[in-house]
Amino acid sequence: MLRCGQMMLAQALICRHLGRDWSWEKQKEQPREYQRILQCFLDRKDCCYSIHQMAQMGVGEGKSIGEWFGPNTVAQVLKKLALFDEWNSLAIYVSMDNTVVIEDIKKMCCVLPLSADTIGESPLNTLNASNQSKSAPASCPAWKPLLLIVPLRLGINQINPVYVDAFKECFKMPQSLGALGGKPNNAYYFIGFLGDELIFLDPHTTQTFVDTEENGTVDDQTFHCLQSPQRMNILNLDPSVALGFFCKEEKDFDSWCSLVQKEILKENLRMFELVQKHPSHWPPFVPPAKPEVTTTGAEFIDSTEQLEDFDLEEDFEILSV
Repeated sequence: MLRCGQMMLAQALICRHLGRDWSWEKQKEQPREYQRILQCFLDRKDCCYSIHQMAQMGVGEGKSIGEWFGPNTVAQVLKKLALFDEWNSLAIYVSMDNTVVIEDIKKMCCVLPLSADTIGESPLNTLNASNQSKSAPASCPAWKPLLLIVPLRLGINQINPVYVDAFKECFKMPQSLGALGGKPNNAYYFIGFLGDELIFLDPHTTQTFVDTEENGTVDDQTFHCLQSPQRMNILNLDPSVALGFFCKEEKDFDSWCSLVQKEILKENLRMFELVQKHPSHWPPFVPPAKPEVTTTGAEFIDSTEQLEDFDLEEDFEILSV
């Protein structure tokens, strides 16, 4: 599941820097941005989204090193790691209680460009001042690219067939990044469907360690499909999944909202909810910010015995807000 999370995030970064239509060609010289994206995922402790960083950040989510992650945990880990990634400058929103809140996403992604008048002010204070102004424009002055992850439980022990059509509709959306999921003991990255079969990439292949070469590039052969994607019947899917969407601009997010209203919310039994305002019974929404002290929380745990209290089922994880 760690590798599947890396795949979804890497696809978001490709869309962000190179565009959704970009495709990799073997032995062809690649753009500089592509090489920088690869370096984010190298298996080294100093790389932002390395497996080391993800595993250690998972300790703060109650998952000890070596313990299996579920889709929801991976989403929470990526959201935290993104706060330390200044180059990609990505906003990651993970929905809660099967509900996507438009107001919260706008707060997170709407940023004002720095100018002589705004230097020294925090982005949050500047944004609040903008929101309070009646003359403020309807659209954001600047939009932070959004990776939207929607963790879902689509059944108890197996996927409820009533969700199948809505689940497939998500892959048709131009903002789609696929889905994280799998079946018991196997995590897959789902990228599409054909009929009632899901198309997926399987990370369960041991690869030779790859590092940056002397010229600063990365040997990228093993970062791409060395064999054709596989397929499985959608009803064999484990009900715990996480949908991914990328919205580079505000108009992409607005378009996604319209598609969800049209294709997802029309169902009697909705796969998830999309609401305009932050629910009043929820704690106030505070856009995540980079901690002043650079720590994952992992170093404060002296032994794995302290992690025994976190032996929770993936279906009912307790997450700090």
